[in-house]
Amino acid sequence: MRATQVARLRAVLLDPAEASAIELVAGARAAVLVPLHELDGELCAVFTQRPQDLPRHAGQISFPGGRVENTDADLVGTALREAHEEIGLPPSNVEVLGALRPLYVPPSDFAVYPVVGAIERPAAWRPAVGEVEAVHELTLEELAASRGRAMIVLPDGERETPTFTAGGLMIWGATAFMLDELLARLALI
Repeated sequence: MRATQVARLRAVLLDPAEASAIELVAGARAAVLVPLHELDGELCAVFTQRPQDLPRHAGQISFPGGRVENTDADLVGTALREAHEEIGLPPSNVEVLGALRPLYVPPSDFAVYPVVGAIERPAAWRPAVGEVEAVHELTLEELAASRGRAMIVLPDGERETPTFTAGGLMIWGATAFMLDELLARLALI
């Protein structure tokens, strides 16, 4: 990623330590990596698609991530570990640029902490069998152009969420809220 893109992102993102210090009341904490790379001069985000047969978040589009484990040094460590496990992205291929605001996800009772990183894209993604059905890459421009809002019916009721429909995918819920914040910070929406 060009130095100008890195500087632009660092200028608009939260410091990861400051974001980690924000306490949300939840049953558990998790972290996700918002992996970004440049493709033909445009910023691209990397997403995972969950298998349809999972008990939670089946078929959803998300950033790689998961629950904090005792062996993780911090939330950044959780995000990097999970990205390595889920899509085969080595932590050494990630330059942490900052963070987004943590958010509470009611259906899973998780406080999720998004970490944003510039990545060196590997030659091939290695989706974790049983956890990741596919890996998708979408430009931030096409995501911004596809932004909408929708009411989503969940087991605990209806919620309004930002939505993004790009590349044949529908991104909603927690991932859409994170993406919405990132695009707003970059003045793309």
